[in-house]
Amino acid sequence: QVQLVESGGGLVQAGGSLRLSCAASGSISSIGNMGYYRQAPGKQRDMVATITYVGSTNYADSVKGRFTISRDNEKNTVYLQMNSLKPEDTADYYCAAQRLGRDYWGQGTQVTVSS
Repeated sequence: QVQLVESGGGLVQAGGSLRLSCAASGSISSIGNMGYYRQAPGKQRDMVATITYVGSTNYADSVKGRFTISRDNEKNTVYLQMNSLKPEDTADYYCAAQRLGRDYWGQGTQVTVSS
């Protein structure tokens, strides 16, 4: 089992920045891809950014150039730096990790961007 604990959400004005962190614990060997997804009220959960173990990244078009995902494999932690935030970025953000063909999810952290 993999446990993912997220932190860093909150309320910010448009144009501001936040950094999300997600620490993995438990059976952390062989964790592969990690990433962040988000879900706004009444909408489906969508991919925001993903990162492989060796650092290859992928971003949703809506966040390219504003968000940066990174990971520290020694700390088993993934980070999402969010800059130039927009009201449409408001959502619950979920950390995800893949290990041996299984997906694990964090509890979610709320991000609210006021206009």
